[in-house]
Amino acid sequence: MSRFLFVSNGHGEASIAERIAEDVRALDGGADLAHLPLVGSGAGERVLREVGPRRVMPSGGLVAMGNVRAFARDLRAGFPALFAGQLRFLRAAHAEFDVMLAVGDVYALGMTLVARRPTVFVGTAKSAYVAPYGPFERSLLRRAARVFVRDERTAADLRAAGVDASAPGNVIADLAAEAPAALPGAWIGLLPGSRADAYGAAVLLARVLRGLAAAGAADAALLSVAPVLDPRRFADALAADGWTIAAGAPPMPFVATAAGARVVAWAGPLGGLLHASRLVVGQAGTANEAAAAAGVPVVALEADGGGRHDWYRMRQRKLLGEALALVPAQPARAAAAIADLLADEGRLARMRAAGRDRMGGSGGAGRIASEALSLAARKRAAS
Repeated sequence: MSRFLFVSNGHGEASIAERIAEDVRALDGGADLAHLPLVGSGAGERVLREVGPRRVMPSGGLVAMGNVRAFARDLRAGFPALFAGQLRFLRAAHAEFDVMLAVGDVYALGMTLVARRPTVFVGTAKSAYVAPYGPFERSLLRRAARVFVRDERTAADLRAAGVDASAPGNVIADLAAEAPAALPGAWIGLLPGSRADAYGAAVLLARVLRGLAAAGAADAALLSVAPVLDPRRFADALAADGWTIAAGAPPMPFVATAAGARVVAWAGPLGGLLHASRLVVGQAGTANEAAAAAGVPVVALEADGGGRHDWYRMRQRKLLGEALALVPAQPARAAAAIADLLADEGRLARMRAAGRDRMGGSGGAGRIASEALSLAARKRAAS
C-alpha cells in the first residue's frame, strides 16, 4: 500500500491537495492518503484524512510582506506551540509515509522536508508573472524529488536557475473541470472566501447584488459556502442585514431574498457554481483563480484600509491580468461598475480569454498523482 502525506499551508492549498488526492485514489484505490494542514483545519476530509496538530490562526496564514500585526496575533493565539507540535509530527512521519507532497509555498516545503522522505512540491503561490522564486527558495526547491509549478514561464525560469521544474497543468484549473452547472440559468457567483472573515464578506457581496437588482442588471446569485465554514453563520449574517432566510436542502442549505434579489447558498463543488455563473464577484484567493481558469470573468472589491487584503488583491491583479476587474468596495458604486461590465460583451470576452491564458490548462492533478505513485513504487522497491 502506498502511503502519502500531503502538507498544505493555506485554505485554497488544502483544496488543491484534495484534488490531487482524488486522482491518486482513482489510480490506486488502496492508497493511504493523509493531510497535515499547517494553516486552518483542512478542506473537509472528502478524500484526505486530517492528521497532526492543526488550529485556525487569526491571520488565516496571510502574514507576508512584513505584516507584523498579523504575526503578533498568531503568536498570542498559540502559534509557537502549534509550530513545535507540527515539527514533532513531521519528524515522526518518517516512519509512517512513503512520499510527502508539499502544496503551497516554500514554507510548506521546508516543513515537509523535515520528514526526510521523497518530497513532491506543488507550488501554488509563486509565479514569474507576479512574484518569482528567489535564491533561498530555489535552494529548497532543489531538495525536492519533483517540482511542479503553476505555469510554463515560471518552470522555464526555474530550469534556467538549475531547478528541475515542470508545469504539467495548473491544478487550480482542475478544481472547476468536468463539473455540471449547479443550477440552470445564468447566475452571478459570490465568492466570499474560506477564512473567518468570509461571513462579513458575504454580507458585503449580497449588498452588491441588491444594487445590481435595483439597476435591473442581475437579481440572482449563488453564494459559495466553503466546506470548512458554517452555512448557519452565513444565514444569520444575512438575516441581520435584512434578508429573509428560507431553509433549503443539500447542497443548497438556504435561500435568502431581499428587495427583489435572491441569494442561493451553494455548498457543493466549486466547479458547479462556476459553470453556472456568467461572472463572479469574489473576495477569495484560490476560488477567484479557479474562476479565471474556467473562463469566468472575475470582479473583486478594492481593499478598504490597506493591510494584508490590499497587498493580496494587488498580487492577484498582477497574476490574473485583464481577467480580474477591481471595483470600489462601496456596494452602490460596485454595483454600478459591475452593471456596466455586464453590458460590455467585448470586455467580458477579453476577460474570459485572459483568465484561461494566465491560468493555463487543466490536467495537472492527474500528472502529479501519477508521479507521486511512481515515486512511492520506487521507494517500496528500494526498501
